[in-house]
Amino acid sequence: MDATVDNKQALKGAEFLIKESVPEDVFTPEDFSEEQLMIKDMADQFISKEITPIVDRIDKLEEGLMPSLLEKAGEQGLLGASFPEEYGGLGKDFVTATIINEGLGAGHSFSVAMAAHTGIGSLPILYFGTEAQKQKYIPKLATGEMKGAYALTEPDSGSDALGARTTAKLTEDGQHYVLNGQKSWITNSGFADVFTVFAKIDGDKFTAFIVEKGTPGFTLGAEEHKMGIKGSSTRQIYFQDAKIPVENVLGVIGKGHLIAFNILNIGRLKLCAAALGAAKKCITTSVQYANTRQQFKQPIANFGAIKHKLAEMAIRTWTAESALFRTAQLIDEKEKELLASGKPFNEALLGAAEEYAVECAILKVNGSEVLDYVVDEGVQIHGGNGFSDEYIISKAYRDSRINRIFEGTNEINRLLTLDMTLKRAMKGKLDLMNPAMNVMKELMSIPDFGNDDESAFSKERKLLANFKKAILMTAGAAAQKLMMKLETEQEVLMNIADMAIETFVAESALLRLLKLVQHKGEAAAALQTDIVRTYLYDAADRINKSGKDAINAFAEGDEQRMMLLGLKRFTKAEPFNAKEARRKIADQLIAENKYIF
Repeated sequence: MDATVDNKQALKGAEFLIKESVPEDVFTPEDFSEEQLMIKDMADQFISKEITPIVDRIDKLEEGLMPSLLEKAGEQGLLGASFPEEYGGLGKDFVTATIINEGLGAGHSFSVAMAAHTGIGSLPILYFGTEAQKQKYIPKLATGEMKGAYALTEPDSGSDALGARTTAKLTEDGQHYVLNGQKSWITNSGFADVFTVFAKIDGDKFTAFIVEKGTPGFTLGAEEHKMGIKGSSTRQIYFQDAKIPVENVLGVIGKGHLIAFNILNIGRLKLCAAALGAAKKCITTSVQYANTRQQFKQPIANFGAIKHKLAEMAIRTWTAESALFRTAQLIDEKEKELLASGKPFNEALLGAAEEYAVECAILKVNGSEVLDYVVDEGVQIHGGNGFSDEYIISKAYRDSRINRIFEGTNEINRLLTLDMTLKRAMKGKLDLMNPAMNVMKELMSIPDFGNDDESAFSKERKLLANFKKAILMTAGAAAQKLMMKLETEQEVLMNIADMAIETFVAESALLRLLKLVQHKGEAAAALQTDIVRTYLYDAADRINKSGKDAINAFAEGDEQRMMLLGLKRFTKAEPFNAKEARRKIADQLIAENKYIF
């Protein structure tokens, strides 16, 4: 894609809370170029031909199988698509890389191995390595000749990554660092050739190192027996006086947290993409089962209870996809802007991902929870058969669960969503104060229940604007009332984060719909209109519940009553026949016998 960048309209990170976007500024899957559609098809074909027929073999950890599949993907350019051409990659943009992640996301354990290799297994070296380090490793990682892994987590440090106990000590001759310690839950560890390992130099300088397989003193534990993603190699790794050459220090000594946290921003978006690829496949699997499973002398797809499930699976997937590609394009445009200003490619993408770290955290939570919903309802549609290993939906169910833990737990990402937003405001990057004060003034005035705007989707746009007011009101009052205690009130923070997640997804979906209507007309977008209106209708109740829980936790008396009345006003949706909308959506899925949106 060779998009023209016009950053005058581009939102800054978390700015969706206080600014309105227009459809023309939003990138959607309907905007994919011919090349991007071809690449998407190539990724889909790779999964259907190379992975799906042998998922049972993959789950048995057949010796050499996963590495050979990664090499096949590398031969087709699917591993190094977004790596610069000078390091053996294809130099594709961030949106295209996201498309590949989604396409390969339906590959169960393979998807995990691939994502770990191309993301956390390779990007630290690509973005933080010296030129010599990049020349040595990245071309081989791009083709799959070498496989990458990332060793951050330890038995006693998960979410508290900086609490790592692995140590590194410089030898007297100054030629090596001696590593001692252990890492746990390391994806790809059974076959990886190169590891990014985090340790503390002199007990406090958190630093990253490039460690090669076969280094004396570096050993692997046995394969973990996991609930899901059984075909993904996961082991503990141990360091006992392992000598690492000083030239294998990655990045700046004592600045390892910059690598760990910046890589996670990109990883969170990619996880959302992979989850969506898996969700679409599970919807197709569930539709096809519902069309063939007979009960009471007819397919279960005929029953309203099943239609409700199929439609809701599609609604959540389509809206999550809207938020994903909206964000991917924002990052892509910011990266191009930074490149044009003279930033090197590594600083440009990391800077772009950091700018939209809030949105990446939102995507991670939403994408993983959408997939969990889809696979859970998929099992339910399959009934007793869904509990049998003979049906792939049971594998999808088990494989999905890890996504709410990977790349920072969803609880951590919810907390980060609000924490990073407030920090942006404190640094002057985001003006939350004035919009929040305007909302409080509006609460004190007589409400305007009229709506003079009779244009298409005016009610939906107004409801979305009110969602933002509900967030500003609740977050502003919480920050004012709790002040420094706010960070310890995790329940309140997560309530407000849930409001923000719902709002960002709802806005992304509405903007996508409006753009679709502009280009194809309302008739052609009838089902997407049903998707968006159903989502908004339900989101209003979910935002109301999260807002009530937050307000009731810190406010009382007249303040509480006023805010609850305001919340009710801001989450008041027009009456809507969601049952009929869902039936239309489901009927189309059933007729096509697959996910179609």
